[in-house]
Amino acid sequence: MAQEASMKVKVFNSQGQLVGPVEMARVVKTDTQWRHQLTPEQFEIARGKGTERPFCGTLLDNKRQGIYGCVCCGLPLFSSHGKFNSGTGWPSFFQPVAEENIITHTDRSYGMIRTEILCARCDGHLGHVFDDGPAPTGLRYCVNSESLVFTDEQELSKLADPAAEAAG
Repeated sequence: MAQEASMKVKVFNSQGQLVGPVEMARVVKTDTQWRHQLTPEQFEIARGKGTERPFCGTLLDNKRQGIYGCVCCGLPLFSSHGKFNSGTGWPSFFQPVAEENIITHTDRSYGMIRTEILCARCDGHLGHVFDDGPAPTGLRYCVNSESLVFTDEQELSKLADPAAEAAG
């Protein structure tokens, strides 16, 4: 299944505000390029669809306010305002920062049928979404810490995307 060369996602502007959706190109790299950019653990999970061990991720107990972005391309994915303690051992969120920024696929690996969640811009593997989360969505986005990078709320302007500025 060929993916479009571009997509529409929400990004931050230089004032630290989420704007969009704006159209931008997908991020496509070779495995060699990804390996050069990511740690071996990040590559195994985000590009190889792996899973970190429960209760070991660096962002599981993060209580700071801010944005969780894709470790591969930096696209904003989740907000601390949507994070909750699921008791599962992985960072869990009841909603993404923007529906456009997450794509889902049916995952039939390991004899199970699950819904895999991926970054919409680079297809980085994030984890899985389940329907046993809290209100208001009833969803639990179960995400690997190795697939994420955290930006503190006071530093959101550092996430400014040129596409946001071009869109006005």
